[in-house]
Amino acid sequence: MESVKIFIKNYFFQTKVSGKWILFAILSGLITGVAGSAFYYGMQIVTDIRMQHEWLIFLLPAGGISIVGLYRLLHDEKDSGTNLVLSAIHSNDNLPLRMAPLIFLSTLITHLFGGSSGREGAALQLGGSIGAALGKLFRFDSSDRHIMIMSGMSGAFSSLFGTPLAAAFFSMEVVSVGIMQYSALVPCVISSLVARGVASHLGIRRESFVLGLLPSLSLKTAVIIGVLAVLCAGISILFCTILHNAERMYKKFFRNAYLRAAAGGGIVILLTLLCGSQTYNGTGMNVIALCFEGGEIFPLAFLIKMIFTAATLGAGFKGGEIVPSFFIGAAFGYIFGTLTGLSPALCAAAGMLAVFCGVTNSPITSLLIGFELFGFGAMPYFLIAIALSYMMSGYYGLYSSQKIIYSKYKTEYINRRTGM
Repeated sequence: MESVKIFIKNYFFQTKVSGKWILFAILSGLITGVAGSAFYYGMQIVTDIRMQHEWLIFLLPAGGISIVGLYRLLHDEKDSGTNLVLSAIHSNDNLPLRMAPLIFLSTLITHLFGGSSGREGAALQLGGSIGAALGKLFRFDSSDRHIMIMSGMSGAFSSLFGTPLAAAFFSMEVVSVGIMQYSALVPCVISSLVARGVASHLGIRRESFVLGLLPSLSLKTAVIIGVLAVLCAGISILFCTILHNAERMYKKFFRNAYLRAAAGGGIVILLTLLCGSQTYNGTGMNVIALCFEGGEIFPLAFLIKMIFTAATLGAGFKGGEIVPSFFIGAAFGYIFGTLTGLSPALCAAAGMLAVFCGVTNSPITSLLIGFELFGFGAMPYFLIAIALSYMMSGYYGLYSSQKIIYSKYKTEYINRRTGM
């Protein structure tokens, strides 16, 4: 009889906790779905304006100065972006709500004037700050606030990129490499699905690409994809190294933040003039699409995008690194496929996922992104590319606040931050 009472008591407790998280996950999904959708349309508008008025690139230094001014006006000069979101999950660091409007406006300014950055990184900051604000509003304890931050991250990522499955798992996986924050599973899944539903209702289509006819898996094709994965792991290390060193170099030579932003804008303008087009400005989603449509891609496009992105973000402009990593991986994979004779579209997809995995240390999310963007037909190739890239990319990463809990090479607890 006693065991029955314990069972009933535990069951009602679990039901109460589950109900709480379902309710707040729905709330998180609704808010981040609306915010993410507004950000999506804002990005679309400023990108269209920039493409129609290419002379706006010459105002990029002024845009950088205005971003620095915005952050100083709201007393957030030391903002560390996505690193602050991850740090807030690891600890009790404060994640202010003002991060949401700041990253929203500053990313739009960056893209309006031609800075090279992504959008999903901004979405993680947007969603994380909203989730933290909800946790604070309803007086959650620190552990539950961490879950709300992850829930908000999932919702914003899902609404913006249209990959709810990957979005649900990314916020649980990216925080601590080697373990998954399964306590956040239900909130992240529900928030992600609700936010995607809101975005879909507001007319935002999900991203998807067609790979065409896929070759049968054989020893030869497996080896080719394996070589591509190893090379992409090296590229992911190079990308992280360039990004972090660019920021250090800017701070070394331009100690004043306003001067640093102006100088960075000038460097991006110079790079754009040298290239003769704005192919490498903005997110670069049009180039990613070309990789799956059989378009013409410059062989060193992946390296040029690295330089553009580092010049932009290192100077203090805002956005994210995720879409640039997609660009880099897809462009390199496309050229690799063209040279080796294996399907360029398949190699572009595998390269895109391999580089993303290498810079974020998130193999499960990488695989899920592959399924949602490209379908299940290339699954064996994705498995090979992601697994090898995860192992070969070492302990580098985009986010210095990300922790490597378990070694990539043996069953050993190491608990260290990613190298830079």
